[in-house]
Amino acid sequence: MENSDAVTVLTDRQCWDRLAEQQLGRLVTHVGDVLDVFPVNYTVDRDSIVFRTAEGSKLTELTINDQVLFEVDEYTDTDAWSVIVRGTAHRLDSAEEVRAADRLPLRPWTPTLKYNYVRIVAASVSGRDIRRGEEPDRYGVQEY
Repeated sequence: MENSDAVTVLTDRQCWDRLAEQQLGRLVTHVGDVLDVFPVNYTVDRDSIVFRTAEGSKLTELTINDQVLFEVDEYTDTDAWSVIVRGTAHRLDSAEEVRAADRLPLRPWTPTLKYNYVRIVAASVSGRDIRRGEEPDRYGVQEY
């Protein structure tokens, strides 16, 4: 537990299970002094993230600096969770890698051609499960 019973730290396996439930995440790149965030639809393949992209700034930035963050979350009225993957992103180049990626359940959400597959290999994953509720009384008696 972290800070209270309202926040629970997820295990690595729980993080991957949560990632597998969703299809939309946020890729964070860092080149020089510039941070960028890109929404991408993805799939989990073994313990890695795979997404498709067209030529452009996202692919260029990954070529310059392959260290990325990838974030996924979900919430309801009663609870929420968030998972962050820290890892290395690389474009799938070999014919074998591309054929394997073609078999994944991954299709672009936008009607554009996206010929490039990118895999994020995780160096670490971290996640939190959050029980939502009202803020406690800020000015009441606090236990120390």
